[in-house]
Amino acid sequence: MTYSIIDTGNSRSFPSRHPLMDGQSKDGNVVLLIGENAGDQLDRIVDVDAKTAVLIELGTECLGVHTGESRAKEGSNVLGFARFRLGDGEPSNLIELVRQPNTLESALNAAKEVLEAAGFKVAVCYDFSGRIIDRLVRPYYNAALRRLDEGLATADDMDLTLKLGLGYPEGPIALLERTGLAHHFDVTQALFESYGESPYAPARRARVAKVRSKKKAG
Repeated sequence: MTYSIIDTGNSRSFPSRHPLMDGQSKDGNVVLLIGENAGDQLDRIVDVDAKTAVLIELGTECLGVHTGESRAKEGSNVLGFARFRLGDGEPSNLIELVRQPNTLESALNAAKEVLEAAGFKVAVCYDFSGRIIDRLVRPYYNAALRRLDEGLATADDMDLTLKLGLGYPEGPIALLERTGLAHHFDVTQALFESYGESPYAPARRARVAKVRSKKKAG
C-alpha cells in the first residue's frame, strides 16, 4: 500500500524522523496529515474521495471536528489517529486509530496496513475526545495528585507502593513530573470541557504547574 505524508509542523506523534517518513511516495493511495494543523489540510485535498484512506493526526479533539457529524451516521474514508505520548516524553509505539460509525472497512484496513508495516501497534477506537488511554489514565493521575495534596503519603511512598503493588515501572507522581504536569493540565482541562465529569477536572498541582509555565514563557 503506497502512502504520502503532508506535514504541517510540530507533530506530537512524530517530533523527530521516523521510518514511516522514509517509506512515503509522492502520491500515495493513503494520505497522512500530520502536525498541529493537520485537520486544516483536509479541505485542501482535491481528490479525497479517490484516496483509499486519509488519516488526520488528532490532539484531544474528536475526528468529527474536521469531518462533521450527522445523526451518528458519519463516516467515510477519513480516519483520525494519534501516537500515544505522555507530555514531553518519547512517543510510544502505540497508535490509536479513530473510526466513525460508517467508516469504510477498506479505509480502516488500509490505514492499519500502513501503520503496522511501519512497526506500530494499532488500537482501533470510536470517536471520543481523548480516545482510549487518556480517558482511562487521566482520572488515575488526578487521583494520585489529589491524594498527595491530602497527605495520604509522601510522593516517594505513593510511587513506590504503586510500583511494587501493581508492577508499574514508574510511579504516577514521578511520571507526571518527568513528562510535564503542565501538559497533564492541558489534556485534563480539554477532557473536562468535553465531558463535564469531575474525575477529569485538572488536579490543583497540574493547574499550578500550568500557571508557572506561562510565567516562565512570559
